[in-house]
Amino acid sequence: MADEPAWSGRVMYGSLLIDSIQPECRAMPKHPAISPAAQAVRGAVYSGLARKPASGRPPVPLHVGDTWMDPAEGCRMQDLNVDDYPGLHRYSPVPGYPELRDRIAEVHGRRCGVATGREQVIVTAGATAGLAASVSALVAPGEDVLLAAPYWPLIAGSIRAFHANPIDVPVMTEAETAGDAVACFERYRTEKTVAVYWNTPHNPTGRLLDREWLVALTDWAREHDLWIFSDDVYEDYVYDGEHVHSRALAPDNTISVHSFSKAYGMAGNRCGYLAGPENAIGAIKRIVTNINYSACSASQRAALNALNGAGQPWVDAAREKYAELGRHAAEVLGLPPPRGGTFLFPDVSGVLDERGLDGFLGDLAEAGVLVAPGPSFGPYPNHVRLCFTAAPPDEIRRGVGILADHMRR
Repeated sequence: MADEPAWSGRVMYGSLLIDSIQPECRAMPKHPAISPAAQAVRGAVYSGLARKPASGRPPVPLHVGDTWMDPAEGCRMQDLNVDDYPGLHRYSPVPGYPELRDRIAEVHGRRCGVATGREQVIVTAGATAGLAASVSALVAPGEDVLLAAPYWPLIAGSIRAFHANPIDVPVMTEAETAGDAVACFERYRTEKTVAVYWNTPHNPTGRLLDREWLVALTDWAREHDLWIFSDDVYEDYVYDGEHVHSRALAPDNTISVHSFSKAYGMAGNRCGYLAGPENAIGAIKRIVTNINYSACSASQRAALNALNGAGQPWVDAAREKYAELGRHAAEVLGLPPPRGGTFLFPDVSGVLDERGLDGFLGDLAEAGVLVAPGPSFGPYPNHVRLCFTAAPPDEIRRGVGILADHMRR
């Protein structure tokens, strides 16, 4: 199990008496000191480029999860104006425009099979902000959140920022069966465990958690009264199998996390949403009010246009293109094709020299390709992650070819 920090003292958190979040022998920070929580959070999670590539061309950005495709017509910023959308530059209601929340409730409820109302939905400034607010609202300082590793890298930082403990559970690389997955989580569960996090389709491996696994995992979480942070942001991008919503299996325990960035190519808009129990969504709303107040008004209008029909043809076309690029990248790299999502996570241990992964990343960067280092996703010092949708297809193929050459050396 991952090492845990030493804590001292006990404090009241609501009606609960819990371990203090003050590290041993450390006074509260005073100017100009920085808080321990901020120091524990990574300032960057991706590899950088120390020198220009030898070719002189801009590097192929396989390191960041994004798309080269612009949003659908009707969902771009130039498609919105104050004549059609009065109040476009004013605050929206904190939980989002009512008409957007109603439409989300309808679409999400139909997809997951759980009747959903407006009060069970909150629109957030991206899925990232939504997950951070969920942690703040539902996890007390000093408590543990079990992360299905490897995991989306920013979740660990969000947990640390709110003085809780992310616990790496290598379920995605060690478990072969649903029973193995439950046993893996159970080995790391303690009396401090209050929540679990997983994402499917999976960032970074491209795997898909099937129904058998999710039934077993949600049953286990309910048995132990754990919150489930279910990251469903790639639900539209399944190439082999079906996406199963954890909320359909454990609606009273699950915060379902969604992203217009990933679904409709709107990463710069910073707009996502959460669906879950009304009391939990209400608590999250209180946190959101005091952090960013509300999601961008124009982004919400674009999101509503996407859900009202403009976005679906775009998603269908993107899915076909993403699937082809994923199959190509996997074949070139000698990996199984991704079942969903936009990522692959190869093990490069066979080509590392005495410089380790840093040396490999540096050589690759000089050759003109950026990838994300495995340690950003958990205890994976010999892996890298690539996104096969972050640049136009010809550039992706060129970058994957360079990566493959380096993996064969």
